[in-house]
Amino acid sequence: MVVSAVGFTLVAQAMGERQQVLVLARDVPAGRVLKSGDLRAVEVAADTGVVRVADRGRVLGRRVKVPLVAGALLAPGQVGTSAVFPPRGFSEVALAVEPGGAPPDLARGERVAVLPGPAGAGAVGDEETAPSAVAGTVTGVREPESVGGPRVVTVLVETGAARRAAQLEHPRVVGLPAEGREAP
Repeated sequence: MVVSAVGFTLVAQAMGERQQVLVLARDVPAGRVLKSGDLRAVEVAADTGVVRVADRGRVLGRRVKVPLVAGALLAPGQVGTSAVFPPRGFSEVALAVEPGGAPPDLARGERVAVLPGPAGAGAVGDEETAPSAVAGTVTGVREPESVGGPRVVTVLVETGAARRAAQLEHPRVVGLPAEGREAP
């Protein structure tokens, strides 16, 4: 039994090498200078794509390029010398989403697809003119001003798709996996 326990411990350590990396302690809007209080350290099993605690000096004092959400791991490309938001090649689109047209717990930083609603889906056999889905990242969610009214969901999309997203009738918003570029 002791041999099994030691063996399990060695395998677990080899498979789960954890490193100290930086995570956002609070939301940080685009354009703001990143401060020490905006970050905290956590241990995760990560190889690349995140800022290690040892590299904290490389990101502190730099401007945030995109809105950052509390609890998210900090990636090197999210900070730079100047904050340009929306980033080159991207635009923000504000959508009036009717009740039931988006997940109730939709939050900033989530990858989503924006789809036409039932009234904007087009007639049967009208696929050439039916608008297609647009993938993007939620940058803001504003609750309805009145009971039963639409929520305003702001989504960062590629500039080439911004007009298509803005023209969707009765838009629906669905969540996408955090990784990847696919849209329904």
